[in-house]
Amino acid sequence: MRIVVLVSGSGSNLQAVIDAVAGGELGVEIAAVGADRADAYGLVRARAAGIDTFTVEFGDYAERAAWDAELTRVTASYAPDVVVSSGFMRIVSAAFIDAFGGRYLNTHPALLPAFPGAHGVRDALAYGVKVTGCTVHWADAGVDTGPIIAQEAVAIQEGEDEDSLHERIKQVERRLLVSTLSDIAQNRLL
Repeated sequence: MRIVVLVSGSGSNLQAVIDAVAGGELGVEIAAVGADRADAYGLVRARAAGIDTFTVEFGDYAERAAWDAELTRVTASYAPDVVVSSGFMRIVSAAFIDAFGGRYLNTHPALLPAFPGAHGVRDALAYGVKVTGCTVHWADAGVDTGPIIAQEAVAIQEGEDEDSLHERIKQVERRLLVSTLSDIAQNRLL
């Protein structure tokens, strides 16, 4: 199974996938890693692993539709079976998702449908829940919506701050992403 991974930041989930592939735990080919920012550290991680990279800077386009069309074109040039949004902080269009047969996988640091959006961890803490977690789902063109594939709960510790909670969620999220990709690659989910 060929995947293209899209990132906007550090790429810690991407690194978990790279490590699982290198270690023989995950039978996928990472065809490319793309970003919406040239300074995304995930691109550095990909290059260090010998993976092709590309950048489609959001700010280089006058209209969202033009950016989305270019992202679709470049991503499609790698012929992925699945596109993985892993810390990719942009909403793509329905046309982008349709171009890949709806096989656009997203990770989110909350138990969706609760706390969608860019601040899921902060929002969970502000709401005062005792349990949050992470979700892996087939994304649609909404904000963190689409069919849920896997979730895992993470208990919030007394006095915990956003950074420590987010790091604990990321540890679970990395494992859940690798496990989900493995299930997809082995046709256990499709």
